[in-house]
Amino acid sequence: MKKLLVFSAITLLVLSSCVSKKDFIALEEKQKNTQDLLNTSTVKLNKCLADEAAASARLEELKQRVADMRVNNKALIESSKDMTVLTTQGAKNLEKSLESIKEKELKISRLQDAITKKDSVTLALVTSLKKEVGLNDDDIEINVEKSVVFISLSDKLLFKTGSYNISSRANEILGKVATVINSKPNFEAMVEGHTDNVPYKKGVLIDNWDLSVKRSTAIVRALQNLGVKPEQLIAAGRGDHLPLVANDSPTNKAINRRTKIYILPKIDQFYEMIETEMKNLSEEN
Repeated sequence: MKKLLVFSAITLLVLSSCVSKKDFIALEEKQKNTQDLLNTSTVKLNKCLADEAAASARLEELKQRVADMRVNNKALIESSKDMTVLTTQGAKNLEKSLESIKEKELKISRLQDAITKKDSVTLALVTSLKKEVGLNDDDIEINVEKSVVFISLSDKLLFKTGSYNISSRANEILGKVATVINSKPNFEAMVEGHTDNVPYKKGVLIDNWDLSVKRSTAIVRALQNLGVKPEQLIAAGRGDHLPLVANDSPTNKAINRRTKIYILPKIDQFYEMIETEMKNLSEEN
């Protein structure tokens, strides 16, 4: 290539002295194109050389991997020769183990089905409550907590301050709750009273424990009067020991003064449903 460049330069010098300016310019342009072509060819050549080097390195790597695989394969073959064949009893034990695993998986599947059924009932219950009770009041909350459906009613909706006598508006709301409970004879309703942390003592009530339970029993009686079976009802009080927010303002104290009504399947019936599934599984085996 160097000789070609020298030759081209000499040719240009010779021709420049004996050719016309127009011919010289044409030759000069041709020489430039030749130089560009040479540069392009040089770049392509360098790339080809680099690709070849990379391919060679990759080939060597693959050769080494093949060699390693052959060594490993040989070791596996030698190792398999040393392995003892499972005895008949060993094969039976393995079969029993597999059957036991399959049985446990089936039990888990049955348990999951039972829980899924319970979750489906819970979802249907939430829908029913929201339809009956409605969602147009900020003082009423219907939700699910740890897979248990509950209705939370604010203190001002149910009682006057420091009182456990139910308001007329509360009777309207409780009537709707009673309708839902009555439609679920296999469910229980646990009424849970909550207060703020302001010390309370009035009449026979000596503290917030008394007040929360008294309010709970008042709700229970109202639901019973609305037709709910007493065996479905549970009264409970939490006092001021489970606040939603800090009792540091009148607004927050009002939030903590609330009554929650849990609508939940009877736990013994839930376990009975699971036990029935397990019994059916045993009979099938």
